[in-house]
Amino acid sequence: MSTRTLIRGGLVVTAADEIHADVLVEDGRVAALAAHGTPAAESWTADRVIDATGRYVIPGGVDAHTHMELPFGGTFASDTFETGTRAAAWGGTTTIVDFAVQTVGRPLREGLDAWYAKADGNCAVDYAFHMILSDVDASSLKEMDHLVEEGVTSFKLFMAYPGVFYSDDGQILRAMQRSSANGGLIMMHAENGIAIDVLVEQALARGETDPRHHGEVRKVLLEAEATHRAIQLARVAGAPLYVVHVSAEEAVAELAAARDKGLPVFGETCPQYLFLSTDNLAEPDFEGAKYVCSTPLRPREHQAALWRGLRTNDLQVVSTDHCPFCFTGQKDLGRGDFSKIPNGLPGVENRMDLLHQAVVDGHLSRRRWIEIACATPARMFGLYPKKGTIAPGSDADIVVYDPHATQTLSAATHHMNVDYSAYEGRTVTGRVETVLSRGETVIDNRTYTGRAGHGVYTPRSTCQYLD
Repeated sequence: MSTRTLIRGGLVVTAADEIHADVLVEDGRVAALAAHGTPAAESWTADRVIDATGRYVIPGGVDAHTHMELPFGGTFASDTFETGTRAAAWGGTTTIVDFAVQTVGRPLREGLDAWYAKADGNCAVDYAFHMILSDVDASSLKEMDHLVEEGVTSFKLFMAYPGVFYSDDGQILRAMQRSSANGGLIMMHAENGIAIDVLVEQALARGETDPRHHGEVRKVLLEAEATHRAIQLARVAGAPLYVVHVSAEEAVAELAAARDKGLPVFGETCPQYLFLSTDNLAEPDFEGAKYVCSTPLRPREHQAALWRGLRTNDLQVVSTDHCPFCFTGQKDLGRGDFSKIPNGLPGVENRMDLLHQAVVDGHLSRRRWIEIACATPARMFGLYPKKGTIAPGSDADIVVYDPHATQTLSAATHHMNVDYSAYEGRTVTGRVETVLSRGETVIDNRTYTGRAGHGVYTPRSTCQYLD
């Protein structure tokens, strides 16, 4: 049976436009938009009318970097696909792209199937997968072609974590050459892990074991050097490159220099690098462990370069790298040895609100907010215009957003399955009110009405940002 929802009276904000318009949703898709009060809009009838007066009507967020149930450091990320996608919905994110992991020595297909099984029937919002390449060899290179055909069109490689996910320059070059041929996009964790391991060993030998030393050994220059090296390898391979979780001014400069040459090089940053700093890593009584992630938080003075990069489009995307570990029972595995603290922060629920705060603070325009959080991640990873915009034919992934409401971020009120908030006590302006996922209400006026299993796997085309 056909169902129609009418969202009336709001300011529709996309990456391209801001227009006072009514939005008609039919059978899970956007059927039409018309300026509010026009005869076309007045003629529409619907089973349900949502009054968006005084609200923004925005596309559902696309978080292109999450790690639900990720095994890391002898434990697992504390959000399941069920809890993590429910929290995403609460935060106005209606699509996540998570990372399936290849086990060293095993086929890509085996890792991908394991992640299909974790997510299937458990997600509140739609999802897709990237593939982590842990073992680049002749057979995994061949498998990359099959995955691209199947809609898994991006592959993450690590210059960090020797002995776990690390690939050497030769392996990286081979994977880039393969992606150049098959249309896949290489995503790079750009830190010089071999050098970092030396600095970790030396710091621990000096008795420097506290969380703040995690940031000190993972030096800015080793992020910048790896970013530069990744760019040069991509140039040799003739492949596009997407650098994940860029945290440092010097790394932004490497991306900007490459883009000034017209190279297809892209960068992502995350809210933690825009809003948190090494001050958090240095919090006493081991509290700094809550903020251990890689790339690490940087001194506050790096934030200006990240905001500037987002404004100039030297950074194109803000994702979360959502990878939560509870402070009690997980983060505290690293008491007495910072290198044993599981790396990752919770954030999938906070991204849209923090970036709206950046609009309020004057860092970003409203349209740029939607561009970096919705439209560009959808285009970068082959989901546009199904996701990332509000246009006829798009999935009705729509958020009614109150730009005037204030809220205080806290573990006491968030919906992520983790015992702390990285933004505890921070007051932000703006709040999600109602969320539609493919036309179905998952958050109804601040009440969760979604369900595990509503979210479906969404295959992707190749990168549309190169077009």
